[in-house]
Amino acid sequence: MKPHTWDTAYEWKAVTLLALGFGLVGLDRWLIAPLFPSIMKDLNLNAQDVGNCIGILGLSWGVFAAVMGGMSDKVGRRKVLIPAIVAFSLLSGFSGLAGGFMGLLAVRALMGVAEGSFCPTSFAATADASHPKRRGFNLGLQQSGFALFGLALAPIIATQLLGVMSWRWVFALVSVPGLVLGLLMYRVIREPRAAMTPEAGTAAAPLERGHWRDVIRSRNIPVAMVALFCAMTGVFVLGAMLPLYLTQYLALDTQHMGMVASAIGFGGFVGQFGLPGLSDLVGRRTASLAGFVGTAAMLIVFRGLGAQPLALFAVLFAASFFTLGLVSLLSGPVATEAAPAGMLSTSIGLVVGAGEIFGGGVAPALAGFVAAHFGIQNILWLPIGAVMLGVLVSLLLKETAPAKLRRREAVAVAAATPLPAAGQAE
Repeated sequence: MKPHTWDTAYEWKAVTLLALGFGLVGLDRWLIAPLFPSIMKDLNLNAQDVGNCIGILGLSWGVFAAVMGGMSDKVGRRKVLIPAIVAFSLLSGFSGLAGGFMGLLAVRALMGVAEGSFCPTSFAATADASHPKRRGFNLGLQQSGFALFGLALAPIIATQLLGVMSWRWVFALVSVPGLVLGLLMYRVIREPRAAMTPEAGTAAAPLERGHWRDVIRSRNIPVAMVALFCAMTGVFVLGAMLPLYLTQYLALDTQHMGMVASAIGFGGFVGQFGLPGLSDLVGRRTASLAGFVGTAAMLIVFRGLGAQPLALFAVLFAASFFTLGLVSLLSGPVATEAAPAGMLSTSIGLVVGAGEIFGGGVAPALAGFVAAHFGIQNILWLPIGAVMLGVLVSLLLKETAPAKLRRREAVAVAAATPLPAAGQAE
């Protein structure tokens, strides 16, 4: 009886759709930032209201990433993925119907529920569809859509559309692609163990599930939770506070500020598939160490630069390559390879949830405190300190990259094999 053959065609269709889906998550999440000046005027909001709208989404995202990650392991990927993408697309459109602060806050909280549910489930679906030798690259490729659509293209899309329509219609327009993508996912995405095409007469073995306590006991899961918090502190502090740093401290005009800030999205897009893909070759632990060291070095260089837009863009591009690459690496291949049997989405959900709650919720608030009490010029010390801590945390990771483990095993076997005696060789 022939073994199962890998369905590569399904792999690439699934990864493409899931990458586009996570790109729309990023677009819907960050589209509101460049629209806030118009929203603030129409709804009479202040800066604190803006911070609360951003923070509430991160908190609800983190909680439901942990909760719904476990749910998709029980009920299946499709039953979480399809309703989630439809829900956050509709809720993005409903953001344009908000009549005041409380209405907008409620919609953004519900968006966090839907996007938090989609996040770990989509990562698990990508891992399910990926051949082990491409797992790191595919997970990174999927997550890179978030940086490209959310941090690089969302400001461009929002500001261009504002020239021809109100902010309310902008939200309505960007909700449409998610509904179309939800239909395509309904037709394409399969449940785990269906990505391999069995030969005639064979059947896939039933998927056994572990216990949630096994997830916490898996060494790399708690390590990845802390490491992702360190990495996401860098991402969200830069995303939230960098425009103020560039305009208030370095005195860049709005045009140059926008150009420099876009480096976060473009550098992150490359890094989110580049660093995990590299980890397929050099190992997860080595790539994680390189990512944290690289981020720290680039942020220290960035802090020493003056008002030099091109140099600032280049250094920030490199820093974002490393730090957003770390987000993909830790929540993707590190979390998936540490997951107990049948607990893949649960494991990803716990890692993402911890990183989102603390890195996406607490860290930006702490950065605001630093800016208010110690000056905007000192906010970069927070992500620098966090990624330096990440270097130490990465040392605790246990290597799980399949290619690296195979090389280790081959070396061990070769070392244990006795060499033939001189007389036997003749």
